[in-house]
Amino acid sequence: MFLLPNLLTTGSLFLGFYAIIASIQGNHGHASLAILIAIVLDGMDGTVARLTKSASPFGLQYDSLCDLTAFGLAPAVLIYNWALAPFGRFGWLAAFVFAACGALRLARFNVLALSGEGASDFRGLPIPAAAGVLASTVYLAEDLRLQPFFPHAVIAAAAYLLAFLMVSTLRYRGFKNLGGPLRHPFRVLVGAVLALFVAAAAPQVVAFALTVGYAASGPLSFFARMRRLKERRPQEGETSPPAP
Repeated sequence: MFLLPNLLTTGSLFLGFYAIIASIQGNHGHASLAILIAIVLDGMDGTVARLTKSASPFGLQYDSLCDLTAFGLAPAVLIYNWALAPFGRFGWLAAFVFAACGALRLARFNVLALSGEGASDFRGLPIPAAAGVLASTVYLAEDLRLQPFFPHAVIAAAAYLLAFLMVSTLRYRGFKNLGGPLRHPFRVLVGAVLALFVAAAAPQVVAFALTVGYAASGPLSFFARMRRLKERRPQEGETSPPAP
């Protein structure tokens, strides 16, 4: 039981290492697909560890080290070879900032988890989601030949934006508490079948839409909360008694 989640984590590390080699060799489509599969394995190892009650501090540290390679270094090397190399110093700096902020994000997550302050929601964009945005973009552009629609400057700006989201304090929804949806298993089953059908028909579009949508959910939720607070303040002021 202890070995199974660590094997999944090792598989994620292997795919990240393969993605680095493939991107260096110019196989950007294979590299991006390897990163996306590594995201699936990364989600599975935590779930398996919780179900088998085999979570441990060793697994937490090992998972973070593998995540830094698969979702920090691999996407950074991929986008540099795919789009940022023509920018020279500014190109590799953008890739480095993404990897560095991913390392900071993982370190903060480990500190919160070991101190018992971890919550069901994430503080800052998780590094697998940030890597998924970059990998799905390359996967979509390479498979459907849409490179002209993704200028190199946009990829550089996306790397900086994702780096900021990772080290921010924006809240992102976690997937640990699935008790609510699982109360209606038939609906979940129907939804899963439909999702698999759509994903099989257009995996590039689905991966891009899911990762970009999740990355945008943090800022959108923040602005929605700020708007609700602004609307609530005048109402509280109206109900309060006048000052003498």
